[in-house]
Amino acid sequence: MPILPALWALLLGSLCTAQKLPAPPIPIAEFRGSWIATIDNIDWPSKPGLPSIAAQRELSAIVDAASAMRLNALVFQVRPTADAFYESKLEPWCEWLTGKQGLAPSPFWDPLQFLVERAHEKGIEVHAWFNPFRTRSASSAPQPAASHITRRMKEACVNYVDQGWMDPGEPRAISWTLQVVSDVVRRYDIDGVHMDDYFYPYPKEKAPFPDDASYRRYSQGGGTLRKDDWRRQNVDSLVERLESVTHAEKPFCKVGISPFGIARPGVPKGIEAGLDQYSHLYADVRGWLQRGTLDYLAPQLYWAIDKTPQSFAVLLPWWSGENRRGRHLWPGLNASEANKQKRPWREDELVQQVEMIRQQPGAPGHVHFSWKAIKPGTLLHSQLTADLYHEAAPVPASPWLGDAPMPKAPEIRLERDEGGLRVQVEADSNSRFYCVQVLRGSRWRTLCVRGRACPAVLLPTDTRAVAVRGVAKNGMLGPWRGLPAGK
Repeated sequence: MPILPALWALLLGSLCTAQKLPAPPIPIAEFRGSWIATIDNIDWPSKPGLPSIAAQRELSAIVDAASAMRLNALVFQVRPTADAFYESKLEPWCEWLTGKQGLAPSPFWDPLQFLVERAHEKGIEVHAWFNPFRTRSASSAPQPAASHITRRMKEACVNYVDQGWMDPGEPRAISWTLQVVSDVVRRYDIDGVHMDDYFYPYPKEKAPFPDDASYRRYSQGGGTLRKDDWRRQNVDSLVERLESVTHAEKPFCKVGISPFGIARPGVPKGIEAGLDQYSHLYADVRGWLQRGTLDYLAPQLYWAIDKTPQSFAVLLPWWSGENRRGRHLWPGLNASEANKQKRPWREDELVQQVEMIRQQPGAPGHVHFSWKAIKPGTLLHSQLTADLYHEAAPVPASPWLGDAPMPKAPEIRLERDEGGLRVQVEADSNSRFYCVQVLRGSRWRTLCVRGRACPAVLLPTDTRAVAVRGVAKNGMLGPWRGLPAGK
């Protein structure tokens, strides 16, 4: 006759008092993220104008698959070209969602809100990814929506070859982008604000960026910087204000940027070729690291270990050495290229790159570009799951993000039914997530990280004991509470 849940909990409670559990180790933390690119429907949705229920199913499938392979963060592109993958009163709905810019999904739903809710149930962070200045890509529809920035603030926008851009030299452009970010941080329970490398556009056809008018106004207003320095000042202004407006809304929301992976050609020695982002994108990334402006940096180290004259093995320790303020360094990895299995990429290239990252000082982490290269059915999915992600991991803590109230040891109970042994967790309001560890044989393992409202967690059949900790809003781990699993 099966033991009733209440009787089982009573029995385990008596065992707990009679038997002292071995203390579980602090779980090993690692940021394991993937970009979800929405521009051109790279990762999601599979095509524009997909029926709402089909788009929801695809997004749910991504969350489920990410959880199953033990990722803990999704970096979701919410603003590809000054438009929105969420409900916004500031910018129009994105054409890659509904098929036409400005057209709301029908039946109505909000992809960002949907993703946040589904991901948080699984203990996965959601970082909202904004493109700060791009207004149009080469594949954008020719006619923007009436509410688009190119129509409501036309004088702050320019055309650059086959792209549209807000001019970073226009103070209104920077203020507008920050207003958009602040709106999202205020209304959505996101875990991070993320920007990529598109500040000034990558040079094309040797065409100059058309900002003579805004630079002339700057000079006539008393500005004395040379144009290149003025452009860097514009980007610096965006980055510094991005951090302040984000933390003003939510002190524990992380701010991160994924810049081009080479600071300057020749830096460090051995990196003798590559775009000069300091002089072409006007991003002073080393300065941001030195000032501790960001909570994390995800430089796009998109080259193979054996690639010359740009080698992952050379760039990684250099970036680590520049991180003197001890912020998070979570390199971006080129999963899309690694998936092709072509020289100079090794057969287990990404596995080796992650192992190299884990050997660097500080909290480890990495982000894959992009989801379609590591999703179920790909070679990389098998390699990552089998070779690297044996256990779950919480996201590394960010103790500089304020004094978050620490979670108390959560209330837990064990229940056995026909399906097996489950742990029920009642985490307090100070817990963003909770982390479950199990004792199997003589070793504690991190089983999963889950949201506070998550249903009971099924434990492996050979579990000897279970321990649970709350995770604070800044990622700090609270005290554990445990129970023996019994027979």
